[in-house]
Amino acid sequence: MQRTIDQDRNELFRLLKTQAFSKGKFILSSGKESNFYLDARLVTLCAAGAYLTARIMLDMISKDQPDAIGGPTLGADPMVGAIACLSHQAGRPINTFIIRKQPKEHGKQQQVEGPLLKEGGSVVIIDDVATTGKALVEAIVVLKKMNINIKKAICVIDRGEGALEALAKHKVPLKSIFTLAEFLQ
Repeated sequence: MQRTIDQDRNELFRLLKTQAFSKGKFILSSGKESNFYLDARLVTLCAAGAYLTARIMLDMISKDQPDAIGGPTLGADPMVGAIACLSHQAGRPINTFIIRKQPKEHGKQQQVEGPLLKEGGSVVIIDDVATTGKALVEAIVVLKKMNINIKKAICVIDRGEGALEALAKHKVPLKSIFTLAEFLQ
């Protein structure tokens, strides 16, 4: 019997809640202080978490038909590998990419790694956790300089601290698999 997306979502939530959610005092990459921390990479880098995240994200982009899917390093890194594998296995391969914080200083000096994105092409960008949306906005700026269209952004968890609004300023809708509020219930 094939698993449903709802079953995948429930299992991914359980993994995140038990393996990635912590209470305490934390400084986030945005510089904000938080009483909660969600280290989603603890789940997206494990076999089950990578599989579940990829299945759910592929379902979330099924109607978008982007040329590629990818996002800022390090949050997107484990997810893009899983997405590429599952899309190929399903007979609907999709290229993936990673955006470096800075262009390489050697070789081709690229900032975007992966199969070449074509000018005018379309992508979906992804990240693990969105707080203020800074990493996703930086990715949007890089891609727009390359004349790439961004259909939407997807994160595993939206902390609800400004990312949605920050991306809206760039006309990129943000979708999330989960919100922080779901983990606080």
